[in-house]
Amino acid sequence: MLAAFIKAAHPDLADSVSLTEITDPVRLRKKSGADLATAANVLVGKARGKARLKAGDFVGIAVHEDMDACPGPAYDTARRAVSAALAKAAGASSSVYALAAAESEAWLLLFPDAFPLFRPSWKLPAQWKGKDTGRRRTPKEDIEAVLTRPHFRESDGPDIVNEALRQGLLDRPDGTNRSYSEFVRDLAAWPVGRRAR
Repeated sequence: MLAAFIKAAHPDLADSVSLTEITDPVRLRKKSGADLATAANVLVGKARGKARLKAGDFVGIAVHEDMDACPGPAYDTARRAVSAALAKAAGASSSVYALAAAESEAWLLLFPDAFPLFRPSWKLPAQWKGKDTGRRRTPKEDIEAVLTRPHFRESDGPDIVNEALRQGLLDRPDGTNRSYSEFVRDLAAWPVGRRAR
């Protein structure tokens, strides 16, 4: 899912690099101090290793994690700490921490027109549109309660986002979400064409 958001938010970057997924579970937001630094170093090391395996240069890392809470002091603290740890681990390369508040499904709600494109029978309630989706405490459960024919599953998220990308919807969010806006802003600062080892 993150790859599609990167392609929409920074197409020049996506066109100039090979995006490679690391599927390890990420639990950075719950770590601090030396544990966080170690975890960030391990993750960046794996990304560097993937770049070497593909005979490419490591230019940076984008890490996604769900906050499981709305934006507030805990979100701010986690985002600052993890962003700093990733930046230190990445060194001269770029890093972006995508901390989705409350969950990735809250980011999906920014693109309500993508749901019926993926499944014609799916339609989100009109009153959900144009809202701050980061304030919705249980977006996944809310979507599951509304989209029942067929039932929405968490695994549908990447397909919905990819369909939204194909249809050019990801550059026009319907509503706001602070965590999504911060991710897009941070990603926009990632330089194109820079190479680091």
